[in-house]
Amino acid sequence: MLRQPFQVQEVAGLPVVVAPPEIDISNSAQLRSALLHAAAIGPVVVVDLSRTEFCDSSGLSVLVRARRRAQADGGEVRLVVCTRAVRRILAVTGVESIFALFANVEEALSVPPPELAPAT
Repeated sequence: MLRQPFQVQEVAGLPVVVAPPEIDISNSAQLRSALLHAAAIGPVVVVDLSRTEFCDSSGLSVLVRARRRAQADGGEVRLVVCTRAVRRILAVTGVESIFALFANVEEALSVPPPELAPAT
C-alpha cells in the first residue's frame, strides 16, 4: 500500500499537514489537495515542514495560495520549519515574511486561532 506523501492529522483541534522530505512539481498537486482538505477541517492550518529539505517554486506557490484562501476566510496557514535549506528558500523568495513560522508543531498549535486571540 502506498503511503500518501502529505498526511492530514487533527491535533488539538487543528488540522496539521505533514509534509515529506521533498516538495516539488511531482507532488505539489497532492500538497494542494491536502491543504484543501485541512482547510475544510478548520480555518487555521499548520503545515509541518520539519522533515522537508527541499521545496521548489511549485510548492511555494501552493503554500502562498493556501495562505490567501485562509486569510479570505479569516484563518491562517502556519509553517513549522526546522531545516536550514527550507528556511533559506523562504528567506530568498521573501515568502517567510508572509507566514507565521514556528520551530515545532507544539509551538504552532499553542497560538490561539485569530478569532480567539485577545484584541490589542
